[in-house]
This record gives sequence, C-alpha cells and structure tokens, in this order.
Amino acid sequence: MTTQLSVTAKNRRLLWITFGLTFTFFFVEVVGGIWTNSLALLADAAHMLTDVGGLGLALFAAWMSSKPATPAKTYGYYRVEILAALANAVVLFLMSFYILYEAYRRFSEPPEVSSVPMLAVAVVGLVVNLIGIWLLHSASKDSLNMQGAFLEVVSDLLGSVGVIVAAVIMWATGWWYADPIFSVVIGLFILPRTWGLMRQAVDVLLEATPAHINLAEVEKALRGVEGVDAVHDLHVWTITSGIDAMSGHVVLAAGVAPEAAELVAERAAAALK
Repeated sequence: MTTQLSVTAKNRRLLWITFGLTFTFFFVEVVGGIWTNSLALLADAAHMLTDVGGLGLALFAAWMSSKPATPAKTYGYYRVEILAALANAVVLFLMSFYILYEAYRRFSEPPEVSSVPMLAVAVVGLVVNLIGIWLLHSASKDSLNMQGAFLEVVSDLLGSVGVIVAAVIMWATGWWYADPIFSVVIGLFILPRTWGLMRQAVDVLLEATPAHINLAEVEKALRGVEGVDAVHDLHVWTITSGIDAMSGHVVLAAGVAPEAAELVAERAAAALK
C-alpha cells in the first residue's frame, strides 16, 4: 500500500500540469472553432473538454486514494480511482456519439470553413498534446486512472492530427466535406480504446479475477505446499490498479498437528508470492 500511495503522489503533479495546459487550450479551440466554423475543431474542443473533466476526476481520485483507511472503509478510498476511470469512459462514449451525429448532419450541406486559422489552432493543439503525452506516458502504466487520462490525451493528439489534415485539404482544394469526414474519424478512433478502459474498470468493480492471474495455477501451487490436503473458496480480485487481494480456505493434510498450521500458512504465503 505504501508503494501505491507514493506513485499516486508522484503522478499528482504531472496531472496538474497536464490539466492546466488542457484547460487553457480548450478555450483556444472553442474560440477557434466558432471563428473558423469548423466542426472538426469544435469536435476536438468538445473532446478536450472531456479531457479537462477526466483529468479533474483523476486529480480527485489521486487525492482521495491518499486518504487513510478507516474502520468503516477498511480498504481506504482506492476504488475512487476505478470509479473515476469508469466515469471518464462513459463521458468519452457520449462525446464520440455526439461528434458522429453532428458530422452526419453536416454531410448534407457542409459549410465553408476558414481553413488557415483552423490549421494554426490545430498545430498549437498538437504541441500541447505532445507535451501532455510526454508527461503522462510513464505514469500511465501505474493505474487505470492514469491510463484513462493518458488515453484521453493520446486521442486528442490524433484528433489534432486529423484537424490539421482536414485543414490542409480544405485550404488546398476547397473540399469542405473534409471537415465532417475527419470528425467521424476522430469519433470512431475514440470508441475501441474507451471500450477497453470501461471493460477493465467494470471488471475491477465486479471483483473479477485479474487478467494476469491464472486461478487454476494459484490453486495448484497451494495444493503443492507441504502439509496442505485441499484448497477451496479461492478468490482473487483487484482492489485498485497495482493492488490485488486473495482469500481462500486451506485444509491441513491428515497427520499435521494443529500447532503446525502457522508454518503451513507461511509456506503457502511463500508459494503465492
């Protein structure tokens, strides 16, 4: 548990820096999208808004997870991280569907877009996202919460690339359909990664066996411990990212004295480790 707390504290500073950059550029994209009449830019701004909310939730979860356990909450507040990751996934799904719907509407009569200012705003957004990815890349391996924040910034990066390509096409050819087409690309790109994040968060909340744990192998290892006759009611689940828990009943083999139970338990713990 000490390790998890130190990781969370380390990540909090990175989250604050990324949050500040993202929040500032969100306003830039909104103004730029309205000014240029670009759906792709407004779609990216809407997605940037979900990033602001997602990073805010990540900061809240990081703060909550540092609170100590209590008699009423014996595991502490680690699960807040998983709830934040799930909330991020839900918001990303909703925004993706909105982008696809708005793009569908624009396909019937694509409006003219000011492509040069749109390109300038998108390039600045690309730089902001590159900084965010650089800050969060290593931390994204620490927890689902950080992974969710990282994925949002990555999807924003690809959104900025899409906006840049659309702006260049419209500037060079005047083909306004590029704007809703790249909006669809941005929306569709978000969906599979968001689904993966949501599935992982739901698995933790359902206390599913962690994907990297083979429960049959765990039981086999326990049965192979000297002094163990049988194993039953075996459960392995995740409290939060990086913290797994296990419970089970071990039956002593015939002839093992009750006072030797502690020694058998130590052997079992060593086998599990």
